[in-house]
Amino acid sequence: MAAVTYDSASRIYPGSTVPAVDSLDLEVADGEFLVLVGPSGSGKSTALRMLAGLEDIDKGSIHIGGRDVTRVPPKDRDIAMVFQNYALYPHMTVAENMGFALKIAGQSKAAIQERVLEAAKILDLVDYLERRPKALSGGQRQRVAMGRAIVRQPQVFCMDEPLSNLDAKLRVSTRTQIASLQRRLGTTTVYVTHDQVEAMTMGDRVAVLKDGILQQVGTPREMYDAPKNVFVAGFIGSPAMNLLPVDVDGDVLHFGGADLRVPRQAADAVGATRSVTVGVRPEDMDIVESGAGLLTEVDVVEELGADAYIYGSTEVGGERRPVIARVDGRTPPSKGAVLHLAPREGALHLFAGDTGERIDL
Repeated sequence: MAAVTYDSASRIYPGSTVPAVDSLDLEVADGEFLVLVGPSGSGKSTALRMLAGLEDIDKGSIHIGGRDVTRVPPKDRDIAMVFQNYALYPHMTVAENMGFALKIAGQSKAAIQERVLEAAKILDLVDYLERRPKALSGGQRQRVAMGRAIVRQPQVFCMDEPLSNLDAKLRVSTRTQIASLQRRLGTTTVYVTHDQVEAMTMGDRVAVLKDGILQQVGTPREMYDAPKNVFVAGFIGSPAMNLLPVDVDGDVLHFGGADLRVPRQAADAVGATRSVTVGVRPEDMDIVESGAGLLTEVDVVEELGADAYIYGSTEVGGERRPVIARVDGRTPPSKGAVLHLAPREGALHLFAGDTGERIDL
């Protein structure tokens, strides 16, 4: 096992002047499970492929276990890649697929069989070792791809959206298996996904990318409770955080019919624009008496049993903006209802209106 370091690593594709990954500085501790997350085109898969040696590094460097691997071929980096499409050989059995890399490396048949059987026991694949990929379900193929990586006993696992081909229910169970397996093996893992729920539930830490630039890195709880900017605030969390432009008058925020006081130092940090973006998580929005919050019209009610989410719209600054609130699932308002919503005390997130950066309260 080994730590991974991106040192101002950049990738600029031929024909483009805009880096796909721009001066990425990131450290992954030995044995850590780090998730790279971001929307399509954010550079997360490119960053992973740079680590694996599948993409050139135009500036900066990458180190694995303290060794500079920037110009080292992929086969000599001691990493194992798990791809989105599994990349299994259709003419080989499960056992042959899992042991193929060891065979190429010149390992003895006995050593290969031992390692393959050990991995198969971990992944509950012992009964499928003589089957070919076409006789397996999607989840089983994914486990075979994981087994092929495990038998190599690499320093680093690189996983590129390995669950995206599975149905929703299987994704939930398989991501739990992968996270549990990684903790059991203790192998440094860099995992790419566009699904922020996956990122929050699997990673020891999460790194959010946008347009090739690292926005924030931290534990899932840190990302949720203290997003560094408006982008991270809107991206992390499901449903998304409510983000609304609000005017500031001294140390008072005018939130519809609700006047909310903020600490003086936060009000001073707003600057001359006197405008901020207020963020409120859906679970921190309450239905209040008429005139005491944002006048909101309910468009959709999503009932989930104990809880329900109301999706509505409100007028802020002359524009209609979406609002989401979590309410009691047993007594939700009806579609088309008009009500007032206000944030709970102490539940606000403030972001500068011009830069989008977080303002600490």
